[in-house]
Amino acid sequence: MDSPLIFFAIQFAAAAHSGQYRKGTRVPYLIHPMRAAATLLDAGCSETLAVAAILHDTVEDCSVTYGQIRSLFGEQVEELVRGASEPDRAATWEERKQHTIDLLRSANEDLLLVAIADKIDNIRSIREDFALRGETAWTRFKRGREQQHWYYESLAGVFLDRLHQEPGARLAALFAAEVRAVFGMEHP
Repeated sequence: MDSPLIFFAIQFAAAAHSGQYRKGTRVPYLIHPMRAAATLLDAGCSETLAVAAILHDTVEDCSVTYGQIRSLFGEQVEELVRGASEPDRAATWEERKQHTIDLLRSANEDLLLVAIADKIDNIRSIREDFALRGETAWTRFKRGREQQHWYYESLAGVFLDRLHQEPGARLAALFAAEVRAVFGMEHP
């Protein structure tokens, strides 16, 4: 490869997510992992973390395997993608979200950073959609406002509890502020 790994990851993710859109929108899905990667790069994180952010949904949502990720992008990226993926898509929404919360309570800092970049983009998208559509914004999700509130408040608590060094502490504060903006509540 003549270009840095990040450009290869972008090409790979673009092909994997080809034809996919963000839920209920006309926005190509690739925009989401790209924004997650940009959050990490803007915070001063490594290219490896940004590559993992770009690829974080390729196994979960595409016909990509962990073996492909490992062989093309290395063991560290594969482990981060694995950690950022929901392992059992057949589980209920509540079970999958609780699994994510529990996993992040003991995850290493690199995985926490990839996860928070993903969740920052998700909560920002919700905030923007809510500003445009009001309460109808919740209809595009499998669970409504109350359950989303539980999930995002729980994530904010985990990130605030776990990320004390920069850039994680700054990203945790940013995420908590976005959660407050969406749900109109102060974090406990």
